Amino acid sequence: MKKILITGITGLLGSYLAKSLSGKALISGTRRAGSNTDLLGSLAESIQWYEGEITDVEMLTEACQDQDLVIHSAGLVSFDDSKKEALLKTNAQGTACLVNAMLPLKQKKLVFISSVAALGRQENQLSLTEEQKWLNSELNTPYGISKHLAELEVWRGAQEGLQVMVFNPSVLLAKITDERSSSQIYRYVLDGNRYYPKGNINYIDIRDAVAVMLQLIEEGEWNQRYIISKESLPYRDFFNEMALVFGKKPPSIALSNWLAAWVIRWSRLHNWFSKSKLPISRQTVRAAQTRVGYDNSKIKEATGYAFTPLKDTFEWAMANEKEKGESKRT
Repeated sequence: MKKILITGITGLLGSYLAKSLSGKALISGTRRAGSNTDLLGSLAESIQWYEGEITDVEMLTEACQDQDLVIHSAGLVSFDDSKKEALLKTNAQGTACLVNAMLPLKQKKLVFISSVAALGRQENQLSLTEEQKWLNSELNTPYGISKHLAELEVWRGAQEGLQVMVFNPSVLLAKITDERSSSQIYRYVLDGNRYYPKGNINYIDIRDAVAVMLQLIEEGEWNQRYIISKESLPYRDFFNEMALVFGKKPPSIALSNWLAAWVIRWSRLHNWFSKSKLPISRQTVRAAQTRVGYDNSKIKEATGYAFTPLKDTFEWAMANEKEKGESKRT
């Protein structure tokens, strides 16, 4: 049975990968002291744990020993401009430390979970593929920059002998009850918000993302990048479908450019005077107003995978929310 190490295994995608690999591989994971393992459920008891910061090379070297594969899904997700240094330390420096820990070892296979944000953005660009070349732009978020720099460390590792595979997932649609940052998009409709951005959302059911990634790890070409996304859909259509399944009224007012500018100014004032930070930045608001799409032709050709219909994804996500509500009443 293969030995697989997953960094960030307590996070959303890391936990779903671990659960899909359970029974098929001997799973190890890294975690910080005091990490919550709820997403792993009972699987947490059978995982070989290595505890420490993602920048701890000594811990990483020990964790990577004798592994057949390392999946690096640990990372910080934030669109708050004040988190620039933390993003660079966790995402870029942490990845560099992992690459450095792996290079002297026999284990040479590294899968890196990046993000479509690492592909970069340019003005008036409506379609991006894996061949996208990074260009500095005011549309690039600190998070995207940190992931781009992390990718550079992975490709450095490839030049020095590692076999690497880079995945660039778009928005991952999981269960509402997972209660991670990605579930906020469900709350937007559940809370009855009236406005919708004029741009497109690029998304994929997290179950599909995991299935595609694992298929590519087994059958795909190494030293390649793969965009992991189902489709690009206007926010209005996306929210309408969600509202229909959730039994809610969909957002019905398009977010105009002047209103988007007001949202940016208001969020800055809120963050200045309030202790709580809103996950809003100039780049994220502008991105939500554009119709950019991430081309998934490469994974379609490589896997032939049939993606879950959006309605089925929402029903799956909401079913778990209903179960949670019922358990509270009993």
